[in-house]
Amino acid sequence: MRHTDPATTPALPSASEYRFALIVSRFNESITHALRAGARAALIEAGVPVSQLEEMDVPGAFELPQAARYAAATGRFDAVITLGCVIRGATPHFEYISSAVAQGIMDASGHTGVPIAFGVLTTDSQAQAEERAGPGRDNKGWEAAAAAIEMAILFRRLGRTPARPATPPRPFGFNSAAGGGTER
Repeated sequence: MRHTDPATTPALPSASEYRFALIVSRFNESITHALRAGARAALIEAGVPVSQLEEMDVPGAFELPQAARYAAATGRFDAVITLGCVIRGATPHFEYISSAVAQGIMDASGHTGVPIAFGVLTTDSQAQAEERAGPGRDNKGWEAAAAAIEMAILFRRLGRTPARPATPPRPFGFNSAAGGGTER
């Protein structure tokens, strides 16, 4: 595994004015927890305030594209970061899931026009996954967040409208056409 030299690695650009969704698979949780920590570290380094980050969990890697597409389609985020881990087993399940997740995330980004960073490990062993989820800038969660920051900045420079803040939920029974709220 390569190790990034902090002395020669440029600092992340400021992303204090950008909104991010961080979507993390619970499957292989010891690994995805470490990936989440790496992504958070990159976002903090780039100056992203906690109020500009929304974290969501999904059951497994297969659900990442669905959640990413929905989050991106809300218009609330400048970029979405997906984190998961699929470890090869004795059956072809690994190939099906890995392929579906990669294609699904790419499709979601293309459909919504929002950058979606791919931080999903596809490894042959638990040891390989642990190596890629270690501390520092070599953590693949950190790398996915750094890619999301860079792409969000690029997309805005190319004319993409900034994400809008989340609107508070409307009370139950709110009828906007009638101009007021009604409880049922």
